[in-house]
Amino acid sequence: MDILQMKYFLAVAREENISKAAEYLFITQPSLTRQIQNMEKEIGRPLFVRGGRKLTLTETGVLLQKRAEEIVSLYEKTEAELLRPPEETGGDVFIGGGETYAMEIIADTAKEVQEKYPGIRFHLFSGDISDVCERLDKGLLDFGLLIEPADLSKYEYIRLPVTDVWGILMRREDPLAAKSAITRDDLKGVPLLHSRHALSRGNVLDWFGKSADLNIVATFNLLYNAALMAKAGMGVVLSIDKIYNVTGESELCFRPLAPRLESHLSLVWKKYQVFSGAAQIFLKHLQEKLQTSGV
Repeated sequence: MDILQMKYFLAVAREENISKAAEYLFITQPSLTRQIQNMEKEIGRPLFVRGGRKLTLTETGVLLQKRAEEIVSLYEKTEAELLRPPEETGGDVFIGGGETYAMEIIADTAKEVQEKYPGIRFHLFSGDISDVCERLDKGLLDFGLLIEPADLSKYEYIRLPVTDVWGILMRREDPLAAKSAITRDDLKGVPLLHSRHALSRGNVLDWFGKSADLNIVATFNLLYNAALMAKAGMGVVLSIDKIYNVTGESELCFRPLAPRLESHLSLVWKKYQVFSGAAQIFLKHLQEKLQTSGV
């Protein structure tokens, strides 16, 4: 199984149709069909469920799709780095992170770098801490923005000069909105939505203590979607501040937790990481920016 076959497979998985995938790839349908059949023969199991108007992935196909996406992405990332002329200042920087206001520091730095080096492009990946660390470890990301507490032992890192403040996002007419801050007792029995990993974080877990009296109705990985649930009246959302806009005529408001709960943030990268020229420029610029600001 080679890179080209993986690209063919991913096209079919995306289009859910051999004809459309062949058209996208500029190859004939019989040729693409043979490639997929050869892959299935090599693996010894079907990758697609035939029948019906759409091709759907089998369990084996779902696993291969995830791995193929990672392999093709890493291959293309490496190829781009190796083929760029050494005298040309440019390239790609891959950064992953969760939803946090601290991304503003990364955005400002990226803008400054791009103004000086127009050939540098930035690629952002949004995900929770496990997703980001997995992609970091596999070489798919150059940097990860992690909300602490996090295991930083296998990474080099820069702690950013900001903290995230935890609180509750809710409808303005919710009775809790009348309070200036939200205590744990306030949340007893209240329908609560939280991110997939929020209540597994050390500081958040310590703040909540035993969660037996929490009425958790949903979990999420993107706050925007959870905010829509809150607007619909499904419950209140445990989140960090300054991600969702609650100013002006917003239907939602944010109240911090009491006692106050904050999380530090760090930009991390693998130890002994071999950076591309573009990634080196970004890191150096960020370090100089933070030093200049007195951090």
